[in-house]
Amino acid sequence: MPVTPFLCVITDESLCPVSLAEEALKGGAAMIQLRHKTASGSQLFAWAVAIRKFCRQYHALLVINDRLDIAMASGADGVHLGQEDMPAAVARKIVGKNHIIGVTASSVHEAIEAENDGADYIGLGHIYPTSSKEKINSPIGIETLRQASAILSIPVLAIGGISSENAGLVISFGASGVAVISAVSRAESPLTATRGLMRAINPKK
Repeated sequence: MPVTPFLCVITDESLCPVSLAEEALKGGAAMIQLRHKTASGSQLFAWAVAIRKFCRQYHALLVINDRLDIAMASGADGVHLGQEDMPAAVARKIVGKNHIIGVTASSVHEAIEAENDGADYIGLGHIYPTSSKEKINSPIGIETLRQASAILSIPVLAIGGISSENAGLVISFGASGVAVISAVSRAESPLTATRGLMRAINPKK
């Protein structure tokens, strides 16, 4: 896992994921999550291979959302699983110790279960209201983030409504990093937005 605190940029289905990933990596992102719910397997594989090359160039990690098969076939560093995806414990049996497994959690209980099942990091949220994904439940807030970060021994990435204005706050509440979609993908300049987030989570650099 990257040195904390770190930034994970999740690709947006409205933009070319390869171009977005390149700009985010130039700006200092340490992890790219390739996420595209409607793309074909062949398209995901092609994107993953292209993004992996940029990640190697910038010494960053690539994880694939949902698709363990694409992650393994493309040489990505790991997979990110939601609560409705393959259980982390099953994924761990398939990939062994050489691949990263991230798991989305919306409560401390889900986060603890994921860690016990072999997750390497947790994407906890949504912390704040977000427009990137349709959400039925209310934001869990930064106090839940503080509780999870204090209990878990693996990195906790805060996700959901994270911006350069609040990224520093979630780090101060124990997050190992932040994961964003719209804060970078919907910015006029993804490169500039990424640099702004990096300054927010690493103000001394």
